[in-house]
Order: sequence, then C-alpha cells, then structure tokens
Amino acid sequence: MSELEEKTKVTVKIYGEEYVVKGYAKTGYIEGIAAYVDKKMQLIGQKNTHLSVGKIAVLAALNIADELNKMQEDYDSLAKLLEEEKAIK
Repeated sequence: MSELEEKTKVTVKIYGEEYVVKGYAKTGYIEGIAAYVDKKMQLIGQKNTHLSVGKIAVLAALNIADELNKMQEDYDSLAKLLEEEKAIK
C-alpha cells in the first residue's frame, strides 16, 4: 500500500477550534488546507465582529466557492483556447 492509499489523521486548528481530519492526502496538504480556511475565517471575523462562528464559516465557504468557481471558469477558457490553437495547427 502506498503512502497516498493509507488514511492520514491530522489535528488542525481552525478559528480557535481543534478538528481531527482524516483523509488520503499527505499531512502537509491537509494542514495547508486547514490554514487556508482558518485565514479566510479570521479575515471575515475581523471585519464582522458581531457575526457568529457559524455565519463566519458560511461566509468563508461562500468566498472559497467563489474563488473555485472563478478558477474553474479561467481553466475552462484556457482549455478552450488550447483546443482552438490545436485545431488551427
């Protein structure tokens, strides 16, 4: 069994709370993702001190989903341009 086939168990801290995350990714990757989510929540929490943790989490999720959607659109546009270039040659 390779390293990526073995389940990883990592304790991470997000917005002051500890979470045990299990998955097939490497420890550093999971920690990086958790740090990214924590950063997003920290930024939103600093700007909106009256919001509950749940609302901060939802707003962070919306921001991250927006980033993902924009990156997917950019990727799709680039893939289309590459296909057009291949068709011309």
